[in-house]
Amino acid sequence: MIGRTIGPVYVVTDPEGPIPVIDQARAAARGGAWAVQLRDKHASDAELHALAVALLPEMEAFGVRLIINDRLEVALSAGAHGLHIGQGDGDPRLVRQRLGPDPILGLSIETVAQAGHVPAGVDYIGAGPVRATATKPDHALPIGMGGLAQIVAAVSVPTVAIGGLGLGDAAALQAAGAVGLAGVTAGTRAPDPQAATRALFDEWSRA
Repeated sequence: MIGRTIGPVYVVTDPEGPIPVIDQARAAARGGAWAVQLRDKHASDAELHALAVALLPEMEAFGVRLIINDRLEVALSAGAHGLHIGQGDGDPRLVRQRLGPDPILGLSIETVAQAGHVPAGVDYIGAGPVRATATKPDHALPIGMGGLAQIVAAVSVPTVAIGGLGLGDAAALQAAGAVGLAGVTAGTRAPDPQAATRALFDEWSRA
């Protein structure tokens, strides 16, 4: 059984990255990520299901959680370790009821106001974007490190920071109260995604 501890490095896959998503996930697991989120807005449910089923044994071998972005039905049908939803993806309470007690549930938080309404059943929040990021052109306004700290103070669950983050940010993120960072560009678009993930993990451990 994979534990529920939230770790320092969370890698979000990028279908437009330089290597296939399945290899991005493998590299992240080998590099020390605690979780890999499968995110592809354009893939069908069937495609994501097949990818998740293929990856689950490998992720479990590394003790890494495989989390599905947005698609509750895919998370359920594939037996994924968790689901991450945004503000427009349904009531987290109802999602938790469908998901059951064991899978991990993450919720995106973009403002301090949203942080005041995180219901029971959510295991962690993804707060951001801390900075503008090209991997999600329709993102909300960046919150900066100050906004991140305000969100952390407003919630009672662990906060994972996301948005334009990479090497050099660990100390500031820890000072703001985040338990980790989620990376797209910093991991999956790096020339060597495994080494990039390991570098993020090592920096967090030293900060």
